[in-house]
Amino acid sequence: MFKKIIFLLFKLGIAFLLGSVLIVAIYTVINPPITPFIVIRTFEYLLNGEEIRLQKDWVSYEDVNKRLIRGLVGAEDARFMRHSGFDWKAIESAQKYNERMQGKKKRGASTITMQTAKNAFLWNGRNYLRKGLEAYFTVLIEAIWGKKRILEVYVNIIEWGHGIYGVQAASQFYFNKDAKDLTAREAALLAAIVPNPRRWSASAPTPYIKKRANWIMGRMNSVSIPKDD
Repeated sequence: MFKKIIFLLFKLGIAFLLGSVLIVAIYTVINPPITPFIVIRTFEYLLNGEEIRLQKDWVSYEDVNKRLIRGLVGAEDARFMRHSGFDWKAIESAQKYNERMQGKKKRGASTITMQTAKNAFLWNGRNYLRKGLEAYFTVLIEAIWGKKRILEVYVNIIEWGHGIYGVQAASQFYFNKDAKDLTAREAALLAAIVPNPRRWSASAPTPYIKKRANWIMGRMNSVSIPKDD
């Protein structure tokens, strides 16, 4: 019986490895139609008796204003082009900060690649299983997708408000224009609300968001991003 269980677990592990590599490879050329995060968030709205909305419209990397891309990279992951999925300097810094500030809000070190892996394939949570799978998919998409595709998927699947997913839907909702037509200020405001898009609004920014947007605008030209084809 023990050997049968071990053999079954082995087969399940092989099936998971093959399946995960296959789906990541497929998403290299086919855009994810839906993500676990969107499904889970929709059920949360349903259970809480809130209005269920779903606004999403995929746009290519070339059709996203590069000021927004630079703003997101500058705000969320300034060393995005230089790391291989994990920013070890940021991880070390976060560990030291959390040890020093025990009992207070913890600082994370999640890269854009890690955020993309979580949003595209996984669920929210802080348990070891979820974090382990996040690390696994982070390695996979860095190896198979590359930086440009990671950014393209990232800006098209992240949450930007109640039922708003992706940069095109966010641009239309907050500023009534396409993602390629955003001004530098509008791009900075959208980047500024990413950490908590259900609390903040890009079209009605709080003093904190205005200040954060100013900071992001100052960083836009200091980060590297992939070039268009």
